[in-house]
Amino acid sequence: MKDPKNVAKGHKNRASGAEFERRVRKDLEEKGWIVDKWSNQVIDNKLVAARHKWNGPNRPMVFGTGFPDFVCFKKIEKDKVPGLIQYKTYEVVGVESKSNGTLTKEEKEKCRWLLDNDVFNQIRIAEKTKVKNKIVIVYHNFEEKYGKK
Repeated sequence: MKDPKNVAKGHKNRASGAEFERRVRKDLEEKGWIVDKWSNQVIDNKLVAARHKWNGPNRPMVFGTGFPDFVCFKKIEKDKVPGLIQYKTYEVVGVESKSNGTLTKEEKEKCRWLLDNDVFNQIRIAEKTKVKNKIVIVYHNFEEKYGKK
């Protein structure tokens, strides 16, 4: 039998995590990024579509259970050289929302694989901090926080 206190705590934690993800998405969009939910997962050193989660009858399925949470891209402005064909260049960044800012061992391995296989230019970890009782989002670069390979 499940402990009702633990069930309530889990529900509160999931709701808090979802709210933080919404804040991160809004913050990135305000900073000029184009943001979308990432729906892929790294399994056995392959990039595969993340499975949707069945919650039971009369409850909606959970979509977007991929890692990292978001794929963000922004056009990079380059110097225009007369007479040369100009290509549009984009910075592509993966963003994982973590309230405590800490990744598990498996998440670190997935980040390393995604960077080594040039899926993203970089991966950022969004961390929740409080400044004067106001929630502030701090972004950490994965390679700066956990070191390059």
